[in-house]
Amino acid sequence: MAKILIVDDEQDLCEILSFNFQAEGYDPSTANSAEEALALLASGHSFDLILLDVMMDRMSGLEMAEILRRRGDNTPIVFLTARSSHDDQLQCFSSGADDYIAKPFSFDTVLARVRAVLRRSQSQRSGTSAGVPNDSSVPGLTRREHSILQLLQEHPGRYFSREEILAAVWPDDTFVGERSVDVHIARLRKKLGTEGSRIVNKTGFGYGLV
Repeated sequence: MAKILIVDDEQDLCEILSFNFQAEGYDPSTANSAEEALALLASGHSFDLILLDVMMDRMSGLEMAEILRRRGDNTPIVFLTARSSHDDQLQCFSSGADDYIAKPFSFDTVLARVRAVLRRSQSQRSGTSAGVPNDSSVPGLTRREHSILQLLQEHPGRYFSREEILAAVWPDDTFVGERSVDVHIARLRKKLGTEGSRIVNKTGFGYGLV
């Protein structure tokens, strides 16, 4: 039974999501602020996935995600956001998101996304993801190559532009250009051997894992 932490300052929404997840056989917990959620995690509670609102009073969901990632906490995070522009999406992924869902949404959409992220997380723990070896089993990966592979593994079938990959892998380096993405992808393909061909470049869309 997967344990899900729902973090949103709308108490009614937390209760509705919690009720529905419980009906689907999950073990949900709720927090009405990022601070409450961090305190819960610090007290020793662990979860298989965090469903996290972006816009909250005081600390935002983005800030909470960044804190968790800096601590080395790799619990999958699915953002709930009322903002769905391209820049907002980049900001979510740069903060450590595994996926995001734009408000308003149906519970069926939330459930499908959560199931997909949990499946990917379980595949990575077992050593494979989307048919491509997990980065821990590929020798000689650099930190950047590791990050690119992880990004693609977590979103199989989705294409990321060079700009999106730069924002996710080089968030603080304004001197790195798009050519660096091409170079790292080429090296990554080579290190993956025969599986490297599954990282593809689709003109007008970007790089993806198929």
